[in-house]
Amino acid sequence: MNTYFQQVNRYLTMVAEQENEQIILVAQQIVKRLVQGGIIQLFGSGHSMLLAQECYYRAGGLVPVKPIHIEPLMLHQGARQSSQNEKKQAFLASYKDQLHFDDRDVCIIISTSANNPVPIDMAIYAKEAGALTISLQSLAYQHQPSRHPSGKRLEDIVDDILNTHVPLGDGILTVDQLQYGPVSTVLGATLLNALFAQIIELLHEQGASLPVFGSSNLGNTNNDELIDQYGQRIHF
Repeated sequence: MNTYFQQVNRYLTMVAEQENEQIILVAQQIVKRLVQGGIIQLFGSGHSMLLAQECYYRAGGLVPVKPIHIEPLMLHQGARQSSQNEKKQAFLASYKDQLHFDDRDVCIIISTSANNPVPIDMAIYAKEAGALTISLQSLAYQHQPSRHPSGKRLEDIVDDILNTHVPLGDGILTVDQLQYGPVSTVLGATLLNALFAQIIELLHEQGASLPVFGSSNLGNTNNDELIDQYGQRIHF
């Protein structure tokens, strides 16, 4: 087997074993918000933004999912710019009026290192609005100093943590002391989809309606009705 596949399988098994209980606990908290009419908002910078988009408008995925788009933090406007902006203190302040959190909402903040000002400020803003805040991060980085003026890291702010277990430097392979084979997207996407699957299962157990997109490639769906239900808050 390809060495990268072997290492990915090893990490996925470890995350499944060590994070299963936390996934269930976090899912239970999210379900309480969803049944009250809340939505799940996801935020990340750079490659973390790819994960915020991963669960949006997906066949088989939850409907009430909204990625928070701040374009100067996204890769398509410049990868170096995205990285630099994430590290700027108070950068997010000028975008605060564009954020719309309800006290029934959930905000998942995605940041592998969890020490840059922008994701930390996003967690603070969401929490101030009464949203449930959850980080998707790697606690392998928890001894890296914060770049936020408060000195706090993301895990110091949020209500709950989902630990991706991504190793320092992201790569899971080495050659001649060079680290390669990044794994943060693979592990992050798997954790998010495992969380959302657990949410759907809990909703079903409670007899709640299931806001899940069907695949338009497989025939008739009730996607239009679901879009109408959430369309005032989420642009589809």
